Amino acid sequence: MYDASDLRKGLKIQIDDQPWLVTDFDFSKPGKGQAIYNCKLKNMLSGSTMSRSFRSNDRFEKPELIQKPLRFSYEADGRYFFQDENFEEVTIETGVLGQNKFFLMDDMPVDALFFNNAVIEVQLPNLVERKVIKCEVGAKGNTAAGKVTKPATVEGGYELAVPLFVNEGDVIRIDTRTGEYADRIRG
Repeated sequence: MYDASDLRKGLKIQIDDQPWLVTDFDFSKPGKGQAIYNCKLKNMLSGSTMSRSFRSNDRFEKPELIQKPLRFSYEADGRYFFQDENFEEVTIETGVLGQNKFFLMDDMPVDALFFNNAVIEVQLPNLVERKVIKCEVGAKGNTAAGKVTKPATVEGGYELAVPLFVNEGDVIRIDTRTGEYADRIRG
């Protein structure tokens, strides 16, 4: 059980039988009266957000979240199949994966967060390597203004902006947290 004084950015709490993540936090103590804890919260199931103020005597339940390592097996009909350490199959819907579905590779290790025996979040390795399968030829131009990029498509169908020197057939590294280009491995 958490008290309002335990609130901080990144804390996971349970409100109305749903897990919420504190995304922003502000504390204020008026001259008279109780302290006020202003929070921005994100629902970990639906992704919706809300702002809420709490008093110092408010209490919250700790959500029963379980993190398990899984390995990606295969995809079929918009559903993604993983195996746990006991070789039991775990099915995850596309909506839970989001853009992470573009970065999955056979036998890739991931960390899955479970709430009420259902996966609510999947965390991939921070960097993945992908081959560029489609890329426009970069035009030389005014590069003094900053980074000049061009669109590229990598294995799996993900599209992103890459520097002008990246060509079709190059292997690049992508940051899975942001979905952005990190660096080129080999060209």
